[in-house]
Amino acid sequence: MNDTPADPLIREILALRELPVSALRERYLAVFGEESTSRNKDYLFKRIAYRMQEQRYGGLSPRAKARASELADKAPVRRRPPRNVASVSIVEASARDPRLPDVGTVLRREFRGEVHEVRVLTEGFEYRGERFASLSTLATKIAGSRWNGFLFFKVGAKGAA
Repeated sequence: MNDTPADPLIREILALRELPVSALRERYLAVFGEESTSRNKDYLFKRIAYRMQEQRYGGLSPRAKARASELADKAPVRRRPPRNVASVSIVEASARDPRLPDVGTVLRREFRGEVHEVRVLTEGFEYRGERFASLSTLATKIAGSRWNGFLFFKVGAKGAA
């Protein structure tokens, strides 16, 4: 009895399992028209096998594509853009915290007899020539113990100036 599948596509897909990652990456380029950023053998195999079947038998129905698009609109924003994209602004994709004052605003806080000034940047904060990603990290540095940055600088709170 012959265990070789009759369908040439199935034989081709089974042969993918034997390929090294470098050959799978070449095959990925051939079937997708772009390089893969992955070097994960199982991932490459699955993506290539699916794409080959899609090319042979057709892709998703229009109804399935519409549903996938609907679900994608509700999905979380991608944090790491693809490597081959020249310029993707993650800042535009993520909503800026509405409690933050406008960019360029200087926050002042007197703490233990010293006035601390922090400039609000497009991405983060500047304090004495050093950049910080969050107000909490900055407040913790100033106070020497963990602080919520919004509370420490009285930002976004009722009655805040």
